[in-house]
Amino acid sequence: MKIFHLITSFITVLTLCLSCNAQHKKKHSSNFIDSLLRSQPDSFQTILQNPQAYEIQIMYTQINRDENNTPHFKTYQYNIDKDRYFYPASIVKLPVACLTLEKINQLKIKGLSKYTVFEVDSLREPQTPFKEDTTSVHGKPFLAHMIKRAFVVSDNKAFNRLYEFLGQKYINEKLWEKGYKDVLVLHRLANADFDEESNRYTNPFKFYKKGQLVYEQPEIFNPNRYATRVKNPLKGIAHINKEGEKVKEPIDFSRKNYFSLKTMHQMLKAVMFPESVPAKQRFDLTPADYQFLYKCMAMLPRESKYPKYEKKDHSDGFMKFLMFGDLFKKKAHKSHIPSHIRIFNKVGLSYGFLVDNAYIADFKNQVEFLLSVVIYVNKNRTLNDNKYEYKKIGMPFMVNFGRLIYDYELTRSRKYLPNLSRFKAGK
Repeated sequence: MKIFHLITSFITVLTLCLSCNAQHKKKHSSNFIDSLLRSQPDSFQTILQNPQAYEIQIMYTQINRDENNTPHFKTYQYNIDKDRYFYPASIVKLPVACLTLEKINQLKIKGLSKYTVFEVDSLREPQTPFKEDTTSVHGKPFLAHMIKRAFVVSDNKAFNRLYEFLGQKYINEKLWEKGYKDVLVLHRLANADFDEESNRYTNPFKFYKKGQLVYEQPEIFNPNRYATRVKNPLKGIAHINKEGEKVKEPIDFSRKNYFSLKTMHQMLKAVMFPESVPAKQRFDLTPADYQFLYKCMAMLPRESKYPKYEKKDHSDGFMKFLMFGDLFKKKAHKSHIPSHIRIFNKVGLSYGFLVDNAYIADFKNQVEFLLSVVIYVNKNRTLNDNKYEYKKIGMPFMVNFGRLIYDYELTRSRKYLPNLSRFKAGK
């Protein structure tokens, strides 16, 4: 009995030590980013005075290469909390794009690829058909074009067709199988015609090669109703309803999409460095798929021929919040991101939340890092009133913090400089 008590006491002490060590590492990680923020008070004073009000979360990963160019990662985090809900908005386009490419590969159907023309039918309200696409090279829709549109200008209509191709059940359960537990994709984007029930149904598809049907997918229904994955999905103290009336109650986001910052950061790492994560976490993509994905993630609107985007409407910083976000700038379309810097990312902006999930590479200075950031700018805590501080606080923070990390990376010593040729498909 005495020996049993000694063993029990030893295990208790060991557990406490491990817990303290983990807390110390977490605190050290947070302190590192905090010290960087405090080194630039002119840029971050407003945020530092009340960081909790802005609900900032940050994941920053340094990448160090060895003599074989193998990457090794060191991650710092700040204020990370998977139970602090934020609306991910268009960030969900990354996993849906990856799963689209994976599904095509796993179907193994002759004649079916990401470039195969498809048609979408509608069987119930408020579904809509989709058989012509005037923005594509041949006027017909195909999945690769939907993925491109979803990244280059964050096209919600294109994303919605990818959502319909996969189906709600497929998206969520495939992601959970890969170990990405803190994510929930329940609905199409920017389409209030669909409610919780109608989002569980997804349209039928037909794929054609040279006019011949090669694959037909019926309407898909998800019989499962998934539980929310956060403890408190309520946000705000009031909101404007569909009738334009102010309701003095928070919005319940339990039936909205969810994606924790830590999980999206891990997923970005799996996309950019698949060999560095367990096989279970990877997407089943070919080398050509990865190159295509990187090109879409990094492409600037002015570099796209189909569709053709006007510079005055879609500037270089339009979808590159970190370092170059220019929502708050006048005549932003006249400025260009330097050609030696490429940002492989996905952003989100809605309900007062700004999110960016990015791998940033500088080919001239041989610098690379992963950076994921969310900030909430809603001073009056009222949702849907369009009175968010995007221009005044949110976007300047994104730009300044991205540049702060980039400048730090420029000065950080490295034993071996990276060979970044793999990512030049994004150029």
